[in-house]
Parts: sequence; C-alpha cells; structure tokens
Amino acid sequence: MMRPFEYARPASLEEAIELLRAARGEAAILAGGTDLLSAMKDGAMTPARVVSLDGIPDLGDIGETAGGGLVIGARVTIAQLLADARVAAACPGLVQAAAGIKSPQIRNRGTVGGELCQRPRCWYFRGGHGLLAWRDGRSMVIEGDNRYHAILGNDGPAAFVNASSLAPVLVALDAELSIHGPAGERRLPVEKLYRIPRREGERELNLARDEVVTAVHVPPTAGRRSATYEVRHRTSLDWPLAAAAAVLEMDGDVIRTARIVLGHVAPVPWPAPAVGLFLHGKPAVPQVGEVAGRQAVEGTRALSRNDYKIRLARVAVKRAILLAAGEEIA
Repeated sequence: MMRPFEYARPASLEEAIELLRAARGEAAILAGGTDLLSAMKDGAMTPARVVSLDGIPDLGDIGETAGGGLVIGARVTIAQLLADARVAAACPGLVQAAAGIKSPQIRNRGTVGGELCQRPRCWYFRGGHGLLAWRDGRSMVIEGDNRYHAILGNDGPAAFVNASSLAPVLVALDAELSIHGPAGERRLPVEKLYRIPRREGERELNLARDEVVTAVHVPPTAGRRSATYEVRHRTSLDWPLAAAAAVLEMDGDVIRTARIVLGHVAPVPWPAPAVGLFLHGKPAVPQVGEVAGRQAVEGTRALSRNDYKIRLARVAVKRAILLAAGEEIA
C-alpha cells in the first residue's frame, strides 16, 4: 500500500530544486511516473514529498546545436524520441533502444530523464529488501533466484542490473547530462551518472537528492554509425535480458574506431574498451563479431541461475556491431 505523501507542482526549475532541498532527502522527482509510482506502490520508495516536473517549461523539447549535436530535454517522452526525424537521422541506435520499450503507456508517459534515472528492477529491491538485498549477513541474491541478475560488476555486494535501455547507447555516443542543483548547473557524462554501491544506504546514481537532470547532450554524430541490439524472452513488454550498443566509425567496410557498451548485465552500463581496440582495422563481418562478443564477456561472474546471460550478451555484441555497420543479421 502506498504511504501518504505531499505533492508539489513547481512552475520553475529553481522552485523544484528548493522543494527538493527543503525535504532533506525525503523527496522524489516525478517525471512520467512510470517507474516512481510502481516503486512507491511496492514500498521500495517512500518519499514524504513528490515533486512533479510537469509544470516546468522547456524540459520537453528536442533541439540541435550549432555543431550538429542534439539537446534532448529530460521531460521528452519516449514517443517524442521515436517520432523525431532528427534523432532518427543522427542516432539510429538511440531510436532502436527506445523502440524496444513496447508499452504504449510507457512510451507516452515515460520520459528520457526518468528512463535514465529509474531504479533497479531487481525483485528483492522492489520487495523492500534494499538495493543490495542482504539479510543476516547473507546475500539473498546469491542464495536465491538470481536468473535476471548481473554477470559483470558483481564482484562486490551489488548484483542488480541497471534498468535503462537508453543509457548504453548514450554512453557509447559520449553523451552528457545537464544537471541543476542549488549550486547551479553541472555537466556530467552519462557514463558517470551510474555507480556500483558497496554498502547498504549508498545510491546507484551520482546524483544529489536536490539535483534534477534537465537535458541530455549528444555530440555531433557525423561519420559515426550507431546501433542497439537487445535480447528478450518475448518481443512484447519484457525488459531485456542482455543488450549491447555499438558506435562505429568506418573506412569503407573496415572499422576505424568502435565503442561497445553492454546493458542489462551489470549494475551500471558496462563499456568494453578492449573490444573497441580489437575491432580497430577489422572488417565488419560475422566472424569478427563472434570474436568481439567473446571478448566482451571475458571476466563475467555468472551466478547460480544466470549463466545463460553470457551467451546472450555475446550475441548482442556481435549483432550490434553488424547492425551499426549496415550488415545483414541472420
């Protein structure tokens, strides 16, 4: 049952930040609400104050920079992202990631900022057992049902997976966030938004409780090709079991530079820099993709019920590379 809370709908960013600051860590930001409200119903989040961004202008726009980059407001919906021709032309991998969000309700209400900042979908966390899900000095994840948990970045107590579908490709594109707080605006690479907590009480986001993500800045993509490939149980409303984003620069059929980032397999979007180095100077062919996929999962630590995710991640990397290069996928 959802606990009582105070609802605020500020008319400006400054007012929103002050409402968050005055709540002393007991407030939550409401964007589309598709994640927050379900977390509150589950009891995983119990804010005393909910601060809506609906009344703040200029957060729901998509614009272009003078250099050819994109500025995507944090309150832009997934449906807006899918419908924008500029995004489709500059960042096909971002559109593919957004298209993986199949629910019409989430597409129309869910926002880019909310999608990036959503809390883990781990059922132990959603069941009220905390982000690390430890009880009596023992990990509920390690000893329990861990079929959807992390295979990378889980050498410490955290075994949840980052839930964002947009983050891997934005990390691969070197995108940055505008974040506003009491001290003004700061810029943060999307990759740096996420962290792996080491003890209960630590957050998985490098975001103060009185800060608001206001926009995503995608640098110019001329000469770069992007793609996202996700693997699911079904193609309907499931979250991905594994995903990969690839951003390539090509010289004909040869890969000149590559950035590969895995999703849904670690507590953070997981870059694979060694794969990028391997791909340099290689042709974008299935055999090269196979080797890249194997390299991407080196160092995995499967749990008792999720070793299948290693194979899925390997396939996702291979197919993301081929998609980005414009190759056919069998």
